[in-house]
Amino acid sequence: MAVYFYGCITLDGYLAAKGHGLDWLYDTGSPEETSYDEFYSHMDVTLMGRRTFQEIEKTGDPASVYPTTENYVFTHRELSCPGFTAVNGDPVEFVKGLGQDRSIWVVGGNTILAPLLDQDMVDHLIIQVAPVLLGEGIPLFTQKEAMRRFRLETVRQYGQFAELVYGRR
Repeated sequence: MAVYFYGCITLDGYLAAKGHGLDWLYDTGSPEETSYDEFYSHMDVTLMGRRTFQEIEKTGDPASVYPTTENYVFTHRELSCPGFTAVNGDPVEFVKGLGQDRSIWVVGGNTILAPLLDQDMVDHLIIQVAPVLLGEGIPLFTQKEAMRRFRLETVRQYGQFAELVYGRR
């Protein structure tokens, strides 16, 4: 099993604006300008929080966004969307239950990423940095205080995005 975080943040480390908006991201570039397609082709499972799923719903056809993966949404609410399964509980235990030989992508949600980092279960961080300063918002990293070391594997530029690829040491 390999657990990945793949996503974009602002220069000051935010995943989303204060109200969870992503306009700053959409106004910066498009997925075609990144390594997204190649990355996604290697994934088996996506994990996301409810707010991330709500952004995907705005596309009008959420099932077409992640058509080849098993897609799980951590939420306490009912979910009736083809291609997505609602789950409620501890992300760590859920990931452990997915079994071996799976590539798992934490799409969004620091409430999912933080406990996985706390348990040293994140193998790869692929972070694109957009040339935007928000000043406040939803931070990417909110794990407990504990040092975790990663090694820098590659740095790439895609349009306005800098992509940093880290692996667990």
